[in-house]
Amino acid sequence: MATLTFKDFKSDQEVRWCPGCGDHAVLAALQRALPKVSQALGYEKERYVVVSGIGCSSRLPYYMDTYGFHSIHGRATAVSTGIKVANPWLTVWQACGDGDALAIGGNHFIHAIRRNIDINIILFNNQIYGLTKGQYSPTSKFGAITKTSPYGTVEHPFNPGSLVLGAKGTFFARSLDVELKLNEEIMTAAALHDGCSVMEMLTNCVIFNDGAHKAISDPEFRADRTIILRQGERMVFGKNSDRGLVFDGRKLRAVHIGEGGYTLDDILVHDAHANNIGLHMALAEMKGPDYPVALGVIRDVKDITYDDGVRDQVKEVMAKSKIHSVDELLHSGSTWEVTE
Repeated sequence: MATLTFKDFKSDQEVRWCPGCGDHAVLAALQRALPKVSQALGYEKERYVVVSGIGCSSRLPYYMDTYGFHSIHGRATAVSTGIKVANPWLTVWQACGDGDALAIGGNHFIHAIRRNIDINIILFNNQIYGLTKGQYSPTSKFGAITKTSPYGTVEHPFNPGSLVLGAKGTFFARSLDVELKLNEEIMTAAALHDGCSVMEMLTNCVIFNDGAHKAISDPEFRADRTIILRQGERMVFGKNSDRGLVFDGRKLRAVHIGEGGYTLDDILVHDAHANNIGLHMALAEMKGPDYPVALGVIRDVKDITYDDGVRDQVKEVMAKSKIHSVDELLHSGSTWEVTE
């Protein structure tokens, strides 16, 4: 098999996102991650298919030199499910937005997670409907002023991480569009995960919701307001790596190392593979001002997948069945012949 590169996954189509849109960085990360995935798993390019729904992020299949399917609003997960179950040999990547996936597509989204279908979902979260020109979405902040909420939203937003883990998700990761290296790591880990992988990418919409994630993406504050979780490493953050997370009773707490009797040895070690959904949920739900926002792979555990279950069930039924073809089916049971 020839060694694949970034250029092998880059199509000849002009990328038509707005200059400065965070989607550009996520696309670049995916195009850089897939060659690493191919090398690790021995995949040829023909195994990749990229599916999308409707929205700015859903243009992504056009920019990937792979098989692709641009579906309809909210139905990308349903199409991805069908593709994977019909042809488990394919590795399915799905691009969807916070409105596309969590509003009209919310039902498909949670059930794909519950079923643990082996697909990789990249959730572009800019907290707004961008393609349809600035309406509030299921992740828009409470009180957000938008074209459909001129006096401020009166709805509490979804936390996608809570939604995924509440549906018993086996893989959840989160990152910022500007974290290109981390995004490559996350996408590679998602591909290696056998099951439904959800990657929330916090992206910026420069036209309708500019600065949505500025509180944590601004280089001046990022180190103090985010924590990058990596398997087997202590949960340390801060510009000087002088802060960390500990358990205080049953609750996570952010502390200063060297103060209050806390040492580096007291800081929690991240284990995404442990089936500790309570801790993973707490990490996914952290937010300021007292806590950093967790980035990186938060949860990555093993469980049976839906597509493997369907495949094994079909094999078992076929092995036990006395009928092996449509012709045999038509001639089974009580039959008769009409002669006149």
